[in-house]
Amino acid sequence: MDENWAPEACTLPTAEQPFRVAEFDRLFADYLRSADRVDAQTLDLTLDPAARLAATDLIARETECCSFFTFTLTGPANLRIAVPPTHTAVLDGLTARLPR
Repeated sequence: MDENWAPEACTLPTAEQPFRVAEFDRLFADYLRSADRVDAQTLDLTLDPAARLAATDLIARETECCSFFTFTLTGPANLRIAVPPTHTAVLDGLTARLPR
């Protein structure tokens, strides 16, 4: 992912951004079961149910610095990530981090 993927709307200090990206990488590597890019603005993830606590913590912190994200966690561990049309590049960057 391009190192400049975070938009100016993100209030997380630049020095902390690589650590946050690493947290998403760990969540995906450890718990991702499936991913579906529904459309340009929406990504649906199915995580192992054991991920619920970690996912809840991470999305709460991510929402604090990047309020343009909408995270919806339902069921055992179904996570929908949505962004407005002006931030699809950020979702592109996050999607690119998913394990292949």
